[in-house]
Amino acid sequence: MTDTAYCYHCGTHHLKKEMRQISTKAGKRWRCVKSIEATKRSRDERDAFGRRVSANNKVDAQSKAKQILNNGR
Repeated sequence: MTDTAYCYHCGTHHLKKEMRQISTKAGKRWRCVKSIEATKRSRDERDAFGRRVSANNKVDAQSKAKQILNNGR
């Protein structure tokens, strides 16, 4: 069994000890403690956290796309 779980909020894998299971409409999902703690901050700080996560996800997606395109040649 793996030591990591996928965080549905930030879209990355974390160690399970850094995660909590959250009940959602779709059932139980893993969410990292870092993102849970971010919800307790001010709106500006939460927005900044969301922008950082989105920017990281965009960079990762672009990197993967470049790898796929370069390997296809």
